[in-house]
Amino acid sequence: MISRVHIFSRQPDAGFLHNGRGPTAVQRKVCERGLTWIKPSFLWMMYRCGWGAKAGQETVLAVEISRDGFNWALSHACLSSYVRGVHPDRATWQRQLKRAPTRVQWDPERDLHLQPLPHRSLQLGLSGEAARRYADEWTLAIRDVTPLAHNLHALVNRGELDSAMRLLPQELPYPAGKESLAHLLG
Repeated sequence: MISRVHIFSRQPDAGFLHNGRGPTAVQRKVCERGLTWIKPSFLWMMYRCGWGAKAGQETVLAVEISRDGFNWALSHACLSSYVRGVHPDRATWQRQLKRAPTRVQWDPERDLHLQPLPHRSLQLGLSGEAARRYADEWTLAIRDVTPLAHNLHALVNRGELDSAMRLLPQELPYPAGKESLAHLLG
């Protein structure tokens, strides 16, 4: 199971969290707005949403998806930007990107102060078939983690970093072989 974080401008309708799994129609509405991004790094998402305090990003949901779905998305992904040595040329990359239902970008991981770290975290954008599969097949559970985000932020502000670290969701390196990710490593 892979956990990702999604942010909303308001508390989602109660039906969205009914039994911990949102109804397909609601999920599909979220997914059809363009790219839906899987961002497995909790602290990167806290950077993005300002601990759930940025305007329009006040609700933070953890969405658990199946490993099979995540693997499918990775295997059908293209890097979101051209990288010499990974792609034969810019035109080939542009064709691949246009056809790919998923795209990958690597952004700096964040620490508890939301400062960039020297290593990067995967961001996986879904569109078309991938977004439909995400909504219809891959989502296993949805939890509101807004209170956790606020609690962690308060601990960090008080300098209680050890306490904050203990509350962070556990994140482990993804067990994918280098050969399966070769088309995504820049």
